[in-house]
Amino acid sequence: MHCSSCIAHRWSYINMDSKEFAKLKRMDESLKLTQEKDCVVYTSELLEMDEEGADQPMAAERDTWSKGVEFLFSCIALSVGLGNVWRFPFIALENGGGAFLIPYLVVLLLVGRPIYYLEVIIGQFSSRGCIGAFDLAPIFRGVAYGQVYSTALATTYYACIMALTIRYLVVSFSEVLPWTYCLAEWGAQCVATGATANDSSNFSTSLQGKSSAELYFTRTVLREPDNLDEGLGTPSKEMVVCLMATWIIIALTLVKGIRSSGKASYFLALFPYVIMLILLVRALTLPGAWNGIVYFIQPQWSQLLNPHVWYAAITQMFFSLAICFGTLVMYASFNDFSKRVNKDVIIITTIDSFTSILAGCIIFGILGNLAHETNVTDISKVVKGGAGLAFISYPEAIAKFKYFPQTFAVLFFFMLLVLGIGSNIGMATCVINVIKDRFPHLQHWQLAIGASIVGFLCGLVYMTPGGQFILNLVDFYGCTFIALVMAIAELFAFSWVYGVKRLCSDIEFMLNVKTGFYWRICWAIMAPGLMFLVLVYMLVSYEPLTYKGVEYPEAAYMAGWLIWGLGVAQLPFWALYTIYQQPGHSFLAKFRLALQPTKDWGPRQPQKLQAYLLHRQKVVESKQRRGNFFFDNIFG
Repeated sequence: MHCSSCIAHRWSYINMDSKEFAKLKRMDESLKLTQEKDCVVYTSELLEMDEEGADQPMAAERDTWSKGVEFLFSCIALSVGLGNVWRFPFIALENGGGAFLIPYLVVLLLVGRPIYYLEVIIGQFSSRGCIGAFDLAPIFRGVAYGQVYSTALATTYYACIMALTIRYLVVSFSEVLPWTYCLAEWGAQCVATGATANDSSNFSTSLQGKSSAELYFTRTVLREPDNLDEGLGTPSKEMVVCLMATWIIIALTLVKGIRSSGKASYFLALFPYVIMLILLVRALTLPGAWNGIVYFIQPQWSQLLNPHVWYAAITQMFFSLAICFGTLVMYASFNDFSKRVNKDVIIITTIDSFTSILAGCIIFGILGNLAHETNVTDISKVVKGGAGLAFISYPEAIAKFKYFPQTFAVLFFFMLLVLGIGSNIGMATCVINVIKDRFPHLQHWQLAIGASIVGFLCGLVYMTPGGQFILNLVDFYGCTFIALVMAIAELFAFSWVYGVKRLCSDIEFMLNVKTGFYWRICWAIMAPGLMFLVLVYMLVSYEPLTYKGVEYPEAAYMAGWLIWGLGVAQLPFWALYTIYQQPGHSFLAKFRLALQPTKDWGPRQPQKLQAYLLHRQKVVESKQRRGNFFFDNIFG
């Protein structure tokens, strides 16, 4: 082909003027410039598609959901999990029941739902994983690495909870449920929780006893010590086998990739509600149950001024909705570009909060009954908080079933296992996809098996008698604390560096919908502002972490801060690395480039990318600034 005709052919293909074509050249890192005689021939993967007659994306094809509804159910399975039926009740228990419920709902509207929508939009628009999504502001790429680090830690101890679930599931097939009766070595303080237990023979009304379900969990299953003075101890063989079974289940699910997990999401999302409704009906019929439920839903207005309650509400929102861990961005990246996710976000966040309240009613109804039977007037003192609440209160409810308690025990713990799988699959998939995006030559099954082996080995520490101490330590320093810092940095990157104004423009291009002031104000002011205030309060009022009122050894605190430091250090490390990679002759020039989106930022589909470039050019040409930068970014 003659040189001039070659250039004319390519210009007619993209129908752009010289400025637009120059932007397209800078966008594609693979663009090559070759000079042949007196003409310049531009070659790139995007333009070569015309000559080859192909219709392929510039990057490797990314997996997508088989059906759009699979995204909805997968997000429900991810968000509605152990954070709702395990973590929410004991966080509410520790923060005054109803005193916690109002801040939780307020935080849902001002923080949880806006961030959920924001992350889903970013993932769907870019069709990138959580690391690639930060191509919109590369200097903040460390936020994504910190989130993946925190997600990996959460995956290890979520598997520990699933191992406990399997242990209970297995013993639920016993002729008599082992937590319904007292053993001699538990002493006179034990109160049998079986439906046929004779209360007068088990404890004196003048004494405050402990339920057999609590003693079975702490003495038999966990073998939990009073403190860590004697060390962690050796892992329990039974729990190691259960942990291995957990990771085998996870590995088998991950090996098949996102398409099969999407199919499984129908069951993972819907089945738990059947069992929860049965347990709710049973809990409401127990003596004293309404006292517990009233404690849960009755607000204590004075507690609304307690910053710790708001801190607990915000951190619980992270775990309940799985926001700011990278998983939502990853799931949304498998969506069709034009999917109307705004409706899905409303549905998911509403169902998630409803499930938390439903689980809270069940738990507090049971706690009210337990207080009635053990002669305790303060509901918050009935059972100690922590990861074991779901393995004490729920089994007690099942133990009081006069008919077929084994059947309900099997169904309940199978439900808990399903909830754990749904959440753990999402978190593990996030970690695996980050590695796969970095090393695309690795097969998915190799990554799934490798991640499962590493997760199993890391989880052995939780199988020791002191494992719950470590779980509490990792939960605080490795997840809660890091998630808060990373969330603030993420919102700053999305809302102020990339800009709310540009985000809304991208949403209009993708979904053809205008973004209301509610979302704009929450993204720019309310969500980051509330989280920043909570972080300041947390740092000012910091006290050494305890587990059931017991302090940790100094070495444990050092380990906790080291875990936290490794996560937060991702921010400055990747920021400096990104600045170093930028072209430029001065640090300031490199810094400014690192704040700007990468050359290939935008939709990954070539046709939509071309349309997006034209859209951006029109937006820039018609740019009208409203007031100062602050006002223009939010309302422009």
